[in-house]
Amino acid sequence: MRQSKFTETQIVSILKKADAGRPVNEIWRSDGLSSATYDKWKAKYGGLEASDIKRLKDLEQENSTLKRLYADMALENAALKDVIAKNSNACCTAGSRHPSGDSTQPSGSAGVSGRRPQSSHVLSIRR
Repeated sequence: MRQSKFTETQIVSILKKADAGRPVNEIWRSDGLSSATYDKWKAKYGGLEASDIKRLKDLEQENSTLKRLYADMALENAALKDVIAKNSNACCTAGSRHPSGDSTQPSGSAGVSGRRPQSSHVLSIRR
């Protein structure tokens, strides 16, 4: 994304000039703006103070960090589900036998019956 040549505090001061009654066309010419840029700024920064701008930036940065964390956790969750599914399929195939000698699966294990593993069979991984 292209970097603006104006800082957020400069943008707020330009918008305050217009709020003070200075003609908008004069502001566009003196600061080298287009009407589209001015309208976009007014929609985003209209009514904000300099302290609000800092708070907005902090919230946007926190939001992007949380989005990255969520994406990492969702990816890790999907990988763990794949591992669990592969492990349950590998250890509980149709031809495998229970240690007691019969070919039925013990109650509570996932296998041919298609039931999900009990919570004691799920691994927990901590960072």
